[in-house]
Amino acid sequence: MTATTTPGTEVTCPNCRSKSMMPLVETPPQLGSVPQKPAPRERIDSPVGGMANRLIDNIEKVIVGKRDEIMLTVMAYLAEGHVLLEDVPGVAKTMLARALARSIGCNFKRIQCTPDLLPNDITGSSIFNPKSTEFEFRAGPLFAQIVLADEINRATPRAQAALLEAMAERKVTADGTNYELTPPFLLIATQNPIDHEGTFPLPEAQLDRFLVRLSLGYPHFDNEVSMLLRLKLQHPIETLEAVATAEEILKSQAAVREVFADEKVLRYIVQVIQATRENYDILLGGSPRASMALLHCAQAFAAIQGFDFVSPDDVKRVSPYVLGHRLILKPESRIRKKTVAGVLAEILDSVPVPQMSADGALR
Repeated sequence: MTATTTPGTEVTCPNCRSKSMMPLVETPPQLGSVPQKPAPRERIDSPVGGMANRLIDNIEKVIVGKRDEIMLTVMAYLAEGHVLLEDVPGVAKTMLARALARSIGCNFKRIQCTPDLLPNDITGSSIFNPKSTEFEFRAGPLFAQIVLADEINRATPRAQAALLEAMAERKVTADGTNYELTPPFLLIATQNPIDHEGTFPLPEAQLDRFLVRLSLGYPHFDNEVSMLLRLKLQHPIETLEAVATAEEILKSQAAVREVFADEKVLRYIVQVIQATRENYDILLGGSPRASMALLHCAQAFAAIQGFDFVSPDDVKRVSPYVLGHRLILKPESRIRKKTVAGVLAEILDSVPVPQMSADGALR
């Protein structure tokens, strides 16, 4: 049979000499033989995305060239979590917290952590009032909607533990009385990865309380020049105006929880967490709290991007920031120059990703 053979004519097999008729119509290819690319997601007009982008644009007036890091901070805020900023001094860690508070119009307080800091200095204490002859509770700096714990690793473990209840339960217990914190509550803690003299490293249990760990890094050349031009007359933080309210944040946090996540996305999240527990190089894998953190961050990330459902790509995008500080490598793996980021990248490449359709259903 040749390429010029006419359909419907008789042909002879050159091997067995049997005769047959050419089909009149060619057989169509099987549908499964051609890989189908998933349809792209459609963005929706989401109030969460609009409010989040207003916040990001406003903060960018102060923090130049760090849009991704600002977006991840807003993501953690909308996911009702807390942020750990770990970087060298002078890269605007404190300024990021101040700019976020000014952009929302929330009250902001800063705690400068030092070795002599006491728990009562953070939570507050009861002071005797000679006029009323009674003890009155004086609230500490923890009673704010956005709190910055600057250089948290310089505080003693006792002082660090004073933050745990507020981070987990949004309340403070002092002198046997529970005090609710005003929502929306966010704690941003900073620490330097260098100059460890006189510091108290955060234990794994406390690191796990932070939803994400971020690093701002040095700005690019052009961005640093732009920053200097803005600082010639006055600091941009002094003229920064609020572009959102606390009520909008609370509504957005509730809307983020309603972002749809298919069961197969949930299974994918658990598969990633299970892989961290079974990996040879990892001594301590992700906990169930890590699974919940990964889901909530993926929901917030999708909402900020303007989507109403979570895709596996959202999970992969936020995984390094959610899991990076929760995994502990074995000593022999560190000797072999393994890093948490590298091992996590290998895990994300090895776990099969379910296919997503344009309406959020998985195949």
